[in-house]
Amino acid sequence: MPPSLSEVLASMTDYRNQIICDKTLSALKKLPDEVIDLSITSPPYNKQEKNNGRLVKRVVYDTYKDQRPEADYQADQIAVLDQIYRVTKPGGSFFYNHKLRYLNGVMIHPLDWLKQTQWLLKQELVWDRTIAGNIRGWRFWQVEERIFWLYKPQNNQPKGPELDSADAKLTSIWRGVPENNNSHPAPFPLWLPARIIISLLKKPGLVCDPYAGSGTTLVAAKLLGHDYLGIDLDKSYCRMAAARLSQAESEQEQVDKEKDLHRVVKSYGRRKQEAAERNRTRPPAS
Repeated sequence: MPPSLSEVLASMTDYRNQIICDKTLSALKKLPDEVIDLSITSPPYNKQEKNNGRLVKRVVYDTYKDQRPEADYQADQIAVLDQIYRVTKPGGSFFYNHKLRYLNGVMIHPLDWLKQTQWLLKQELVWDRTIAGNIRGWRFWQVEERIFWLYKPQNNQPKGPELDSADAKLTSIWRGVPENNNSHPAPFPLWLPARIIISLLKKPGLVCDPYAGSGTTLVAAKLLGHDYLGIDLDKSYCRMAAARLSQAESEQEQVDKEKDLHRVVKSYGRRKQEAAERNRTRPPAS
């Protein structure tokens, strides 16, 4: 059984490559400031554990009840987001996967609470899950989720560093099916955190998933040469994540496929440099 947070901190000074079985907010509050380079997560969506029909399975967690008053849910998410901001290094990022929901016909957008946090919203990505559509509904069938890139500015520079051409070329719409070979009720596919980690961390860092679930983010971090820190309330999911990490190499092929997408024959910067060199060596017009 993975140790509790109090056991980890009592026995060691380094919490890297750990899975902490605890409530997310409680665990985050005990971490020191500015230690995380990158966080990636998908929290419970507060879907009220509804049966969403034939095409989307009912999401029920083993320990957590996804049935909270919406105001309480949003207040808790704001508190979690602000704690992650505190433990993130300046210049660090948090990728937050969520979806649009509807309550009595009224849209609930994650921006409703994201804009109340300390984070700078750098980009809203669309994950086209390419799932089957439905022939009934009160609105066009929703097949996408959102991934919000949240940024903690460094030196009062909100823009942050430029992405490499090999990463930026992947666009703001990501297409790929959800994970369907996983006993966790709501996992995302391995390529998704792998894409983020490849694009954002160019040297070894610490990747956190505060709702670690089956450990997908942690596996991606390990296979890409980074340290990880996972937090989850459910002991069965902590065991699941630990088991996956112990045999992470079996999933290397999926990460390698994603790495292959992050290649360009010649970057924009290199093409620009070559054009400048040609202009310098071009003979003057007669």
